[in-house]
Order: sequence, then C-alpha cells, then structure tokens
Amino acid sequence: MLFNKMKQTAIVLLSVLAGSIGSAAAQDDESLAAIVEAWLASPHGDYHSHSFTYWNKDGEVPVACGACHSEPGFLDFLGADGSAPGSVESPSAINSPIGCAACHTGAAHALDSVSFPSGAVLDNLGSSAVCTICHQGRQSGGAVAKAVSGIGEDTVDTELAFINVHYGVAAAVMHGADVQGGYHYPDRNYAGRFQHVPSASTCTACHDPHTTQVATESCFACHRGVEDVGDIRTRHGDFDGDGDISGGIHTEISGLHARLYDAIRAYAAEIAGEPIVYSPGSFPYFFADIDGDGSIASEDAVMPNRYASWTPRLLKAAYNYQVVAKDPGGYVHNPTYLLQLLHDSLENLSARTDIDMTATRRP
Repeated sequence: MLFNKMKQTAIVLLSVLAGSIGSAAAQDDESLAAIVEAWLASPHGDYHSHSFTYWNKDGEVPVACGACHSEPGFLDFLGADGSAPGSVESPSAINSPIGCAACHTGAAHALDSVSFPSGAVLDNLGSSAVCTICHQGRQSGGAVAKAVSGIGEDTVDTELAFINVHYGVAAAVMHGADVQGGYHYPDRNYAGRFQHVPSASTCTACHDPHTTQVATESCFACHRGVEDVGDIRTRHGDFDGDGDISGGIHTEISGLHARLYDAIRAYAAEIAGEPIVYSPGSFPYFFADIDGDGSIASEDAVMPNRYASWTPRLLKAAYNYQVVAKDPGGYVHNPTYLLQLLHDSLENLSARTDIDMTATRRP
C-alpha cells in the first residue's frame, strides 16, 4: 500500500514538474511511470533503507542529518522551501527518501557552488552540484590534524576518538587534494580533481540519474579489451607491492588497502598496546579486539567496546583507511588520490612497525 501510494505521488509530482525539466514535458504517463519505477528501485528511493529509517524511533530526522536523509530537509538546505539556503532550519520528516523534487526544482537547477567540510568551496559544478552536497562526507583531513595537534605521534591519548568521514564520499574522493577529504601527510603532494574525458566528467554522465547505476558501455568504448570496469587501469606500477600488475587499478587499491589494515592491526598491538579490529557495518567501526584473533562478534561491535588507545599515528592511518572504504567506486572516481593516501599511511606506520615498502610504488 505504501509503495503504491509513493509511486502514484511521485508520478503526479513528476508530471507537475515536467514543465521545468526540458524534454520531460513531452513524455507520456508511461514514460513518467518508468522513471518512477527506476527511482523506486534505486538507493535514493528506497524508503526501507537505513538511510531514511534510522530516526523512525525519534519521529524526526535531526537538523544535522536532514539535508541528506530526508527530501524535505534537502529542500530546506537548498532554500527551495523559502528558508535561507545552505542550512537546515528544523527537523525533517522520517520515511522521506530523496525524490523528484530534490533535483527537479529551480533551486537545485541554479545550484553551482558547494562548500566542503575542509572549508574549501568549489564553483562551476553544474549538474553535479546537487550530488556533491550529500556525497562529500562530514569530516576532512584537517579535522584529524586538529585533533592530534600537540600530541606525540606514538603517545596513547584517551581523549582521542576515531574520526569518521561518513558514507558515500565520492565527491570528496573525486576532487582529491582540492577539498582534502583524506588526511594529507606533510611534505607530500596529492592529486586534485580527477580529470576524466569530457563525456564522463559529471556525476550523471556516468550514473543514470534515476537508477544511479553506472553506464559501463561507454567505458568500454575507450577502454577496450576489458569486460569489467574493475579491470581498467591506465597506471601500471606495482602500487601494492605484490609483484602482480595484471589486474585493474582496483586490485592495486584493494591490495594496498588490505596491507594498510594489517599494518594498523600490527601497530595497535605492538605500539599502542591494545589489539584493534575493524567492523565495516558497525559505528564507530574500530573496536578493541578482545581475544586478538582479528574478528569480532556483533555483540562486541558496540560503543562500549570502541577502540580507545589511539595515538596520532594510528588515528591518521585509520582515518585514511575509512576514506577508501567508504567510496567503493573510488578506483574510478580518483584512483591516484586513494593510492597516495594508502601509500603514505602505510609508509608512516612503517616507521614503527615491520613493513617492507621497497616493492611499493607511489603514483
């Protein structure tokens, strides 16, 4: 019943909005219904998603979360509801996924500039601006630098806590050093905005705007000889140091990511004095590894057991590990930037743990 009601409402809304979205004005009801079906099957239209139901117990989405976790909150942020743009003024409705009105409004069409958690402001974003609002993360490398300032690199400080970049951070990764989504080690240069070909330089050039699925056919038109986007690579160094460069750049990032996790665990046990374990679906992600076996039961992946023996060196590496983990498409969005974050984090840990960096290459 709820699904059908949402579908009918979306069709009516899209019909009303059709006059403001160009060619959609000529589409018939069947075409509009197809668009709604595609949207309902997407993450943005999934009203069962944790992203839109987490606050059901509270009856409202808080101001700090409303812009991305409720369509009314998003419209509030845009100023499309008559409020001041750039902020959410009041709690938002629950069970309200990101729908037609989020993108098909005058305020959304006019948006061209977005501020990032680092303080960086990007202009001339065009159609990618609305996507960038919610896919930039909520922390930056600067927050990590501020948190560890004045503390010895290997000093355990109980005041330190894990800093989570948040989820779906594609925009932060894509723009790299320009917005400093990752922690940047001093005296290192980092890649900025990944410049793809002009036909694949915006979010909707690669992602269907309604399903969010990637249109991979266009990738293979240029990257010939591969059948999966994960097999694409234009850099051929051995970045993870395993001696194998036959796979796509995704394998290099995954390999280096795994090596960093091993190094994080080794450092935590040997230097910080408390074993650590990562649980990808449980906030705050890093927990005390009670028995030191590298795994964690769901009942132990809870706040009271959160990892509490952070040093600045460990926190920096763990933050970058999470940045890479929270953009599963990062190997397309900005592979060089991710490889640099991983390499430098691993190298920094190697100052105190037994890590062989001789075979790794920094792009």
